[in-house]
Amino acid sequence: MLPIDFDSKQRSWYSFIVFFFKVGTGPIQITSPMASVELEETPSETVRKVEVNGGGGGGGGSKTSEKSKKKKKKKEKDKNGAYRYYMSKLGFGCVRLRTEYDKEGNFDMEVVDGDGQRRNPTHLVIMVNGLIGSAENWRYAAKQFLKRFPEDVIAHCSECNTSKLTFDGVDIMGDRLAEEVISVIKRHPGVQKISFVGHSLGGLVTRYVIAKLYGRDVRREFAQENGECGSDGSEDPCPEEKFKGKIAGLEPMNFITFATPHLGSRGHKQVPVFCGFYTMEKVASRASWLLGRTGKHLFLTDRDNGKPPLLLQMANDCEDLKFISALQSFKRRVTYANVRYDQLVGWSTSSLRRRDELPKHCHRSKDDKYRHIVNVETAETSSRQQEVLLEAKVNGFQNIDLEEQMLRGLTKVTWERIDVNFSGTKQRCLAHSTIQVNRYCINSAGADVVHHMIDNFLL
Repeated sequence: MLPIDFDSKQRSWYSFIVFFFKVGTGPIQITSPMASVELEETPSETVRKVEVNGGGGGGGGSKTSEKSKKKKKKKEKDKNGAYRYYMSKLGFGCVRLRTEYDKEGNFDMEVVDGDGQRRNPTHLVIMVNGLIGSAENWRYAAKQFLKRFPEDVIAHCSECNTSKLTFDGVDIMGDRLAEEVISVIKRHPGVQKISFVGHSLGGLVTRYVIAKLYGRDVRREFAQENGECGSDGSEDPCPEEKFKGKIAGLEPMNFITFATPHLGSRGHKQVPVFCGFYTMEKVASRASWLLGRTGKHLFLTDRDNGKPPLLLQMANDCEDLKFISALQSFKRRVTYANVRYDQLVGWSTSSLRRRDELPKHCHRSKDDKYRHIVNVETAETSSRQQEVLLEAKVNGFQNIDLEEQMLRGLTKVTWERIDVNFSGTKQRCLAHSTIQVNRYCINSAGADVVHHMIDNFLL
């Protein structure tokens, strides 16, 4: 399906929405703050390669003053030295951080040897942006992944759903991301494991895409495309069973979301900027079309072909897409949620809790290392007794609330819930983007949250 077209009325609203989100998330384009950058043209599908290394920066032609040149060189030398020392301390000697861009703007980050040779990492981490975002939003976190796991991880920051494309709907965005993930696996045939990290709307898109890729043997599909499958009569008779618990043929490890509206934005106080006023929430629900199909999905007003809202479908296994089975296949499922100051996504929808289940005292951290992590909770799958009690409670009402239905479906699997509070920091008003360190210069307070994710990451 082609991206939606906007009429003049929608364009004016779109301009306002873009302005609002840019204020909340900071400028979308970020330049790499680490070391010298060299650009070179390549004849492959990769448009350009950006290599961050431990040596001196090259390139001339700039007519800046001698003073500014010295200042720039000094800054680069400091950052290079710090980065090279960090890697050498880990015992990897002279290494480089390489970023590869493709024609669509997606980029992979991985550590290479001094001569540019890859280290054959086996764990692919797919990082997905939110509404009106881009691949650059995850640049800081991607670098931290590679500093911690230089030989094991490829961090892929998705760009297939950016800017106005994020208005196309969760399903359309998920279809695009599924194709992108397949192309990344094709470029890196040595990967064996896969993890997903999504921010805001990106968390919903990742939930959709894992259902699309659940049980698929991508490498077998590659072989069939190349005419290499079944030529010797040794084809696996039951490939579906073999890959039933895998995502795109890879072992699923971590499924992590940051400030994601898992229950949509329709419920009471699920969008804090409306201050809990029912009238404003009702008006927003009726005006959800301003965000295209994505808005209808978020506010649960979509009824395509008479089907239930998409987010409600995504809370259960469907005939063609196994949403819960795909989630269950991951070894860890984690939500990072803002307790306060997130004006776009409420605490209960991002942490998958009912409002009366929210912790009462989440203001101060108990760990100096992660000073903005105020609560860590591991949820267990509800027992049969709890389900019976809940069933009895729900049956007391004529209509089951949509939010309750989604909660019951999504909590069939275990979730780790990490609560974050930026109280006391100047960046608390930007909590929605600070939680992922969208841009370090204005969202640096969230760095401990990113490090908490990486320190608890399963390889």
